[in-house]
Amino acid sequence: MSFEPAGAVSIVTGAGSGIGAALVRLLGVEGSRVAVVDRHADAAAAVAATVEGARAFGVDVTDSKAVKAMVEQVEAELGPVDLYCSNAGVATGVGLGTDEEWATSWAVHGLAHIYAARAVVPSMAARGRGQFVITASAAGLLMMIQSAPYTVTKHASVAIAEWLSVTYGDAGVEVHCLCPQGVRTPMVTSDPRGEAEVSASGAILEPEVVATDVVEALRSGQFLVTPHAEVRTYEAAKVADRDRWLRGMRKLRARFA
Repeated sequence: MSFEPAGAVSIVTGAGSGIGAALVRLLGVEGSRVAVVDRHADAAAAVAATVEGARAFGVDVTDSKAVKAMVEQVEAELGPVDLYCSNAGVATGVGLGTDEEWATSWAVHGLAHIYAARAVVPSMAARGRGQFVITASAAGLLMMIQSAPYTVTKHASVAIAEWLSVTYGDAGVEVHCLCPQGVRTPMVTSDPRGEAEVSASGAILEPEVVATDVVEALRSGQFLVTPHAEVRTYEAAKVADRDRWLRGMRKLRARFA
């Protein structure tokens, strides 16, 4: 199914910075009517101000009622949602993490995608068309050595995307799963040591590069979006010989112990 952003009603969450902001700007250039969603209303407003006709919403995507209300407002003002980019993410947890870090990670990387899907996917299926993008991570296919909460909940993000694709793909809903490695966002650049560890596994890409890959995947109907091409190679090696892959990951971890 071919999708063109021009004229589409698009929602992007986690859009106050990073990949989300880059998606908003690119979709705006491509002619979408964009709802800019971020838990920080001022950040959403600042990004929306750079895109003609964009609307800003300060919404906590881990609040199911708030997500539902936001979607209803977007549809009332702009029309049925054609594209939903469930993009919000958090970098929480070191090692095994705390209870609070696990709760936050589950809420943002798991439940937020479910709340978004409940709000838009059934109506997309009823119309026989729609695009739903989940921003996961290469950590959802591989791992983030430093954090169990991030690794495990990003695996959940990938699993949710796969389940939605299988369940709604034949009803005309195209699901896409974005799995980059390092991207130059506040999540990465706020910690110099963390940035060094991320860069050890590959180049740190600009958000605009990732946004371009997402729009290309929307046009081609590709499920898995891997801006770092080597991620597919790493995943294939993992599946082919898990013991060897685990030994290699232990060696990599030892470099930053």
